Amino acid sequence: MTSIARIGIVTVSDRASAGLYADEGGPAIRAYFEKVLTSPWEAVARIIPDDRALVAQTLIELADREGCCLVVTTGGTGPAPRDVTPEATEDVVEKPMPGFGELMRQVSLAKVPTAILSRQTAGIRGRTLIVNLPGRPRAIAECLDAVMPAIPYCIDLIEGPYLETDPAVIAAFRPKK
Repeated sequence: MTSIARIGIVTVSDRASAGLYADEGGPAIRAYFEKVLTSPWEAVARIIPDDRALVAQTLIELADREGCCLVVTTGGTGPAPRDVTPEATEDVVEKPMPGFGELMRQVSLAKVPTAILSRQTAGIRGRTLIVNLPGRPRAIAECLDAVMPAIPYCIDLIEGPYLETDPAVIAAFRPKK
């Protein structure tokens, strides 16, 4: 029996959560995973305002109660006063995974000099990998292209479901046995 992976998709935006504009980040993440993943999965989506306690509470809910093996956030990673997604992530993870943020910034810096202002991070909470992404759909795809090869193996290591990617799109890296 194949288990269906649950993937949390969290848009962190005051304006999108208030309905002042359409969420573009969450749908971009969903479309990315629909293109890349070949194993069964389902999205557990949330749109919430930029509030540190609420972001932390949402990450805990998706990891601990909803059983998501992966939670991907979009938005709230810049230097503005309301940008608190990395702090909320750090509040709830047990194991920081700084390489994700480092690689995403490196890839983004090749495209735009302001990428140095981005504060994406990642970490492990129980059997859940949490990854912060930027808010723009193009930047989301660029960052996911950079880190996606490592995500399935990370999920393996934390005893989550087996995620398979379409190697014609993104080849997941797993060490040879």
